Amino acid sequence: MSTDRNPDYDYRMITVNDVAALSQQIIAEVERAIVGKTEVLRMILAACLSTGGHVLLEDYPGLAKTLIANSFATVLGLTFRRIQFTPDLLPGDITGGYVYDRTGGAFQLRKGPLFANIILADEINRASPKTQSALLEAMQEYQVTLEGETLELPDPFIVIATQNPIEYEGTFPLPEAQLDRFMMKLSIGYPSGDAEQEILRRRRERRQDEFSLTAVTDAAGVLGMRQVIERVHVDTDVERYMVDLVRATRHHRHVAVGSSPRGALALLKLARTWAAMHGRDFVIPDDVKLFAHAAIAHRLILEPDLWTDRHAADDVVSELERMVAVPVIQAGIG
Repeated sequence: MSTDRNPDYDYRMITVNDVAALSQQIIAEVERAIVGKTEVLRMILAACLSTGGHVLLEDYPGLAKTLIANSFATVLGLTFRRIQFTPDLLPGDITGGYVYDRTGGAFQLRKGPLFANIILADEINRASPKTQSALLEAMQEYQVTLEGETLELPDPFIVIATQNPIEYEGTFPLPEAQLDRFMMKLSIGYPSGDAEQEILRRRRERRQDEFSLTAVTDAAGVLGMRQVIERVHVDTDVERYMVDLVRATRHHRHVAVGSSPRGALALLKLARTWAAMHGRDFVIPDDVKLFAHAAIAHRLILEPDLWTDRHAADDVVSELERMVAVPVIQAGIG
């Protein structure tokens, strides 16, 4: 399949193998900017290729969270807007609104930065809950309501939000309802020594901070890949495995409130996308296990005595992975 951004190409004709080939090219291009984080980049791409694939990146400053979002927008050929969340940010600063035009003597709609394919909500927890809530309708229903008028957002629409896990002064923790709308939560992590040296080498040879990436596909291509992913087969036993993992969170001794059904839906979408990215038209249990932590841990409300333990939710998911029986399926089904 050609990867040129050809508007005349019928993306409805692509196959699972095309999705796998395109995914490899997308990751290869993004890795021109991001060094040594292949697995994390693949997981983010899986979210971008899934409907409702919003991602929350929680990690320390300087670990390329903003660069990752911008790089994916460029390589996927999607429009990109960055919103810096601050305590004085208002909902209208995100969604836009009607402004009176003195020349025309009428109110005119001015769309906010939310009207783009990929939105980077930088340091999302620094804005007030009222401003954070401006994203709820957009993330779930892909629309914005202004003065009683409903406006559709571009398709695809993806929110990539960041937050710093070590600075809490002047922040507003995301409410559970908003956390639940993120398909997964990831940490980037520090690069290895070799990867960090490679970052320095590339900067030295480039002789400037800026670099350019090339679009591998476009919005139509992303939507075409999503159509292929919707045809990936999921065995009923694997489907039940997803349900059992999520249901087990609701009965764990350290969990006050378990995952909502959105957790199971996230596992379904991500597992199908991961299978397609690897050239398979069927899901295996390992596809589900790969995303268990990223898709479930942030949806758990733990007992109060564990609130200060940053790894407690992941420990719960790890325990449930050991407890829940893994189905055995035949390779090549579907």
